[in-house]
Amino acid sequence: MASQKDTKDRINSVKNIQKVTRAMEMVAAARLRRAEQRIEAMRPYADAIRRMTGRVVEAVERIPDMPLLEEHDQTKRVGILLITGDRGLAGPFNSQIMRAGMRRERELRNEGQEVVWFASGKRGISSLSFRGKDVVVSRQGFTDRPAYSDARNLANDIESEYEESNVDRVEMIYNHYVSAMTQEVQNDVLLPLQQIEHLVTDEEGEDTREDPEETKRRGLWIYEPDPEEMLKRLVPDYIEISIYRALLESTASEHGARMTAMRSAQENATEMIDDLELQMNRQRQAEITQEIMEVVAGAEGLT
Repeated sequence: MASQKDTKDRINSVKNIQKVTRAMEMVAAARLRRAEQRIEAMRPYADAIRRMTGRVVEAVERIPDMPLLEEHDQTKRVGILLITGDRGLAGPFNSQIMRAGMRRERELRNEGQEVVWFASGKRGISSLSFRGKDVVVSRQGFTDRPAYSDARNLANDIESEYEESNVDRVEMIYNHYVSAMTQEVQNDVLLPLQQIEHLVTDEEGEDTREDPEETKRRGLWIYEPDPEEMLKRLVPDYIEISIYRALLESTASEHGARMTAMRSAQENATEMIDDLELQMNRQRQAEITQEIMEVVAGAEGLT
């Protein structure tokens, strides 16, 4: 049985850990507020680009001759981009992305398709490497505050893999931010453009295409330059913005998950301290009782 001093030392140790978790919660909360502001500013722009790209896709008479817009005849190799964080201590934030990625890999292999791995974030890269997976494209060091240039670099590498026919489709798995308590794993198709189901839907999943009669009443869209040329310019931007949005969503999700995890750790530490203090009081009471019994026994021995 641990001595009273050992119990007291353990209480002090738990209290020190509690101070660290409290500080980490406060830092995560401050970063979460900034990340929420960036998402709120980004979502309308990303939705507008998506709707614009969808309208241009509907307007083109033929898909332009551009490697990035070519839909491969067969889907033999699928690239999966996992967006995780650079650090841990965020509850299930990273692990649920890895589980979703492994589950998607099993589904694709059962369909006879090969998986090519792309990863953003140190945790995702190390987890894939630990599992013996070859990570073709990897980026890390910016998950706390991603910049648009980070998304552009990641998009350029992935686009090159698609244009060189190293992959026939690209999917992206990330944590969609709902609230500090809730992060939902989302799987989006990045390439080819023809397989993106939500290209003409809004944030709630509603179809944003106008009714033909309404379009006729308002007048036709006029494109300058022609839709084919606009599509060539829009597609790279659309991919970059989609990845950038996913990075921002993942960042906010990570801060929210870490804040929640650290709060839970503080509550657990408080419960542990209460239990240890109760144990120490019982030990102190047992020691006092033992001393009294020894004094009484000594006094009886003198009489």
